[in-house]
Amino acid sequence: MRDSGLKIFSTCPQSKDVRRAEYPRAVADVARWSEAAGCCGILVYADNGLVDPWLVSQLIIQHTESLSPLVAIQPVYMHPYAAAKMVATLSHLHGRRLYLNMIAGGFRNDLLALNDPTPHDERYDRVVEYTLIMKALLSGPAPVSFQGNYYRITNLRMTPPLPPELSPGLLMSGSSEAGLNAAKATGAIPVRYPEPPGAEGAATPGSSLDRASADVPAAGTGIRVGVIARESPDDAWRIAHERFPEDRKGQLTHQLAMKTSDSKWHEQLTRLGAQQGDGRHPYWLTPFENYKTFCPYLVGSYRDVARELSRYVRAGVDTIILDIPPSREELNHIAATFEMLNSERPA
Repeated sequence: MRDSGLKIFSTCPQSKDVRRAEYPRAVADVARWSEAAGCCGILVYADNGLVDPWLVSQLIIQHTESLSPLVAIQPVYMHPYAAAKMVATLSHLHGRRLYLNMIAGGFRNDLLALNDPTPHDERYDRVVEYTLIMKALLSGPAPVSFQGNYYRITNLRMTPPLPPELSPGLLMSGSSEAGLNAAKATGAIPVRYPEPPGAEGAATPGSSLDRASADVPAAGTGIRVGVIARESPDDAWRIAHERFPEDRKGQLTHQLAMKTSDSKWHEQLTRLGAQQGDGRHPYWLTPFENYKTFCPYLVGSYRDVARELSRYVRAGVDTIILDIPPSREELNHIAATFEMLNSERPA
């Protein structure tokens, strides 16, 4: 994956899915596997039901040599100065560049529990202000003043200053028009949960992914997708069904989550799942529909999955966030898929 020309991130295990005593080791293991497989970073989730992503990121840094935590930042959790201070502090302590996943929050109950009734599109307006303040604070030693609708600061300075080479990379959900506009305004990489390559609205010329690439040429564009690939497609599908069997309880939980979310990507994938047949096309939504994960999967032979990935890449995708890897072996299979993708791309 390191030589694919893409920015590839894995995803850190969630604290709610691992026993407390085993969680630190699980985080360290997945981080080490991800680094060995050639990932440039690892996504760390943030929501009301999980441990703090900054402390998990510290753990990741301590157990790897160069892997960059991709820290999910929810504005309602902390002031932008506090978030910028965490970036500057971790970089000062470890000399490690971070990536930041700027999120607006899709589960209304989580936000309402924190007394935040802000509507969906306005949350992205807030994310823009938040991100611009962080960028200004981390860009140099000069004091920063900002007067916005959500935040106001006067002559605020970041100490310790962040070395320019450690300036964080920025990602942001681009599944809605508000998200795409926010990514454009901040220079963040817009990330989508993609539809099948070639589907209307998916990663094809003229689609929102293609527009995002055109609107934010310096940042690129990204997708979030899981991968299960083997030499034989039959083996890949057998493993896929063993890992993600049909689960009625999960389906009911998914339906409940739909009622409490105003997330555009959640709505889009649910609608697409209702339209999808039962065939063995590499694009697979069963894990999402059974509330086992939050992204579509690509399943099949190395060649089949590499071919699907190449169609996204040709549409402008240069950043891919993978799902939580269940083992080192699984990441090795994913790496083999990207090696095939790389070998078949034109020089």
